[in-house]
Amino acid sequence: MRYPTPLLGAAALLAAFAAPIAASSQTPATATAEIADAAGQSVGNATFTETPHGVLIRAELTGLPPGEHGFHLHETGQCAPPFETAGGHFNPTGAQHGLLNAAGPHAGDMPNIHVPDGGAITLAVLNTLVTLAEGETSLLDADGSALMVHAMADDYATDPAGEAGDRIACGVVTAD
Repeated sequence: MRYPTPLLGAAALLAAFAAPIAASSQTPATATAEIADAAGQSVGNATFTETPHGVLIRAELTGLPPGEHGFHLHETGQCAPPFETAGGHFNPTGAQHGLLNAAGPHAGDMPNIHVPDGGAITLAVLNTLVTLAEGETSLLDADGSALMVHAMADDYATDPAGEAGDRIACGVVTAD
């Protein structure tokens, strides 16, 4: 059996790896959300970055009441106070609510955030159930989506919203 010359072998290797390298060096899809409270005052922002395993959400929030708060993605990209315009939790697959619910979770269900005294928090959450790309689980679908902070902690089980209380801050997810 005859083997290709080293130069041809190197060229074949380069060709085999060129497409994955080119794909991985592409800039990932990103989005942002400017988050405001019910009085229209800015309480921070969030960035959304597509990763191979879901969407990484990084948020810097200030001026929030200390304590635990539900932190969710909602189904509609509207944030008119009292933020009911954002609809329910983002749930394209029809699951039940709750990270601890065997029939859940909604794609928009995420861990609670704990805001320390002083009201400022920087956080990162990887949501493996959503995407910024086209498709059923896209946060950037025709009616968009919103990032929501609730007044109380999510209990991770009660359908449809985890008893997280009022919506206290909201930001529309917008493609960059």
